[in-house]
Amino acid sequence: MNILIGTVLLWGLAALLFRRLQMTMPEALPVVLARAKSTIFFMVPRIFVGLVGAGFMAELLPLDHIERLFGENAGVAGIFLATLAGLATPGGPFVALAIGAAALKAGAGWPALMTYVTAWSAVNLNRAIAYELPLMGRRFLLIRSAISLPMPLILGCVMLLF
Repeated sequence: MNILIGTVLLWGLAALLFRRLQMTMPEALPVVLARAKSTIFFMVPRIFVGLVGAGFMAELLPLDHIERLFGENAGVAGIFLATLAGLATPGGPFVALAIGAAALKAGAGWPALMTYVTAWSAVNLNRAIAYELPLMGRRFLLIRSAISLPMPLILGCVMLLF
């Protein structure tokens, strides 16, 4: 139900902004529509693959292993494993969040899931090696990683308290 509410709100906001653009800058409409079209063609295949992959993964994941390694009773070991999994997960949000959703469906607990998503978003090794190191340099990467790496572990441990 929350997804439906969010979707309706986003469509409403898009319609409102589209209408405002029509009234204030109608000459910009072709450019905006072309950008929207290219974004749709770029994103839809990725969303489709991510959602289908999540569905397959949820069915293929061994439930007893997921519950044992990442379930509510996995404790700090589950937090460390979820951090490593988040660090190592390549790809964008459609991959990582689909894996997280599949793990949740397979029995992963909230502490491990929060840790996984935080590790993937804050300290992803794939992104660090492919983008940050060549663009920002080694010093930047080392400092940012040293500051960011404890965050998933801290969040996971805090989540264990709830």
